[in-house]
Amino acid sequence: MSDIHHPGRRSVLTAGLASAAALGGSWLLTGCAGAEAAPVLPAAAAKGAPDRGGTLRIARPPASDAETLDPASSLSAYEYLGALYNRLVRIGPDGDLAPDLAESWETDVKARTWTFRLRKGVTFHNGRAFTSADAAYSLRHILDKATASPQAAVLAPLIDPAKLGTPDAHTLVVPLKSPNAEFPSLLTHYNCYVIPDGSAKSIGRTGIGTGPFKLESFAPAGPGRVTAYTDHWAGRPVLDAIAFYSVADMSARSNALLAGQVDLLSQTNLDFATARVVAASDRATIARVKNAQWYVLPMLTTEKPFTDVRVRQAMKLAYDPEHVVKVALQGAGTAGWDNPVPPSDPAHISAHPKHDPEQAKYLLKRAGHEGLAMDLYTSSYDPLFTPMALAYQDSAKRAGIRIKVKTASADSYYTQIWMKKPLMATYWFTGRPVDQLFTQIFRSGSSYNETAWSDKEFDAVLDRARAEIDDTKRRELYGEAQTLVIEKGGAMTPMFADRLVGISRKVRGYAEHGFEFDYLGIGLKGA
Repeated sequence: MSDIHHPGRRSVLTAGLASAAALGGSWLLTGCAGAEAAPVLPAAAAKGAPDRGGTLRIARPPASDAETLDPASSLSAYEYLGALYNRLVRIGPDGDLAPDLAESWETDVKARTWTFRLRKGVTFHNGRAFTSADAAYSLRHILDKATASPQAAVLAPLIDPAKLGTPDAHTLVVPLKSPNAEFPSLLTHYNCYVIPDGSAKSIGRTGIGTGPFKLESFAPAGPGRVTAYTDHWAGRPVLDAIAFYSVADMSARSNALLAGQVDLLSQTNLDFATARVVAASDRATIARVKNAQWYVLPMLTTEKPFTDVRVRQAMKLAYDPEHVVKVALQGAGTAGWDNPVPPSDPAHISAHPKHDPEQAKYLLKRAGHEGLAMDLYTSSYDPLFTPMALAYQDSAKRAGIRIKVKTASADSYYTQIWMKKPLMATYWFTGRPVDQLFTQIFRSGSSYNETAWSDKEFDAVLDRARAEIDDTKRRELYGEAQTLVIEKGGAMTPMFADRLVGISRKVRGYAEHGFEFDYLGIGLKGA
């Protein structure tokens, strides 16, 4: 699951941050002992305008030695991408589509051909002008089997790379194999950043893009640095530079932040005890990203007893999502009610079955599984997996369901447990467009369909939604798709969790959306 888990990352601690790790977990745990008396966690990062200049220091989890700056790759260095590159289309702060390198886009009446009008006056970091040839090449690069891009599975059923049109330097025409009124939203994925025409062999090292920062140095699984690109088409970024460090584990990253040696913890969802220590410190605080992570208990529908829809329905009716949010998240999130579309998405429907342990008992009896006993796998990979599993265990026992929580190794969790065991815990980042969410994770045959659920009715509704150009009718169809997932699918969605991001009290302008923060506007006070 390249876009959320990075299972190949190795434990690497950069020498420059060794002293931060030396603070040790024992100090951090001592600080956690008084966490209950600490103030409530902040709801947002510090506001106010940053000073111009300075270097933002980001600590990130260790990565694979095969890490690359190719944005289309499954091993892309995620933290660098938004600094180095732009997409054609991005997700704005309000959650709607917003122009990036494409100023506007339009489709024909059947949603079969999309035309993108591209910005003029945009240059790559090497001074070369951005044109439609670069946009077309970037799509072909994603679709190239040699790239092995995760986004290819989403785009390949729609795009024939040989039919992409570039009638002039600032127009891209994309004919589709089948209608899709949501197609521009699929280009907001972070694999869809634009790279220069013909750069496939070198982009992993050079990082040449049109973004607000240009590459100064990069070491796979190690440190790196980007500096402000003064000729960026949207203006110079506030910061002079961003320095990246790979730090072995969450305790080491947290201690580096508390010691004032880094300013931001990337891809690190702090546990509550650590977050309270950070929030109570003089140097650092917490930024909460509302409902940023979608937590799932996938039931593998190809394995008994989950081949029976009645058992899947019983597992959902048996537990109370509000209880899970209260226990596992301590209120820092929202009940999911088995709907994977987050409440902030305009397509979200609020209707859902009520918690009903008696009906769950009835369905299990009808299915021949009265007193069902199941193993539920979890690990320390994410700090919320086990609390969520235990909360589900506690709630489901009212329906006579006996859950045994088993802890597996974090190192092999996404190679030995995920999509292999009948019941386990996992999570995804939110921010996906609804069509991509359904296509990538729930459509029959998708490689990321973690429950292996296959439903012809669901697939047909999804196809109808894609072809519907009326926004209201299309939203209604996506509502039908949500109902099918809730009532028949194999994914239990107990909760959406706020991500707790550790940042320096000097940081200003941190606001995360669409998988990334605003690299142009983020800065430091007292830089």
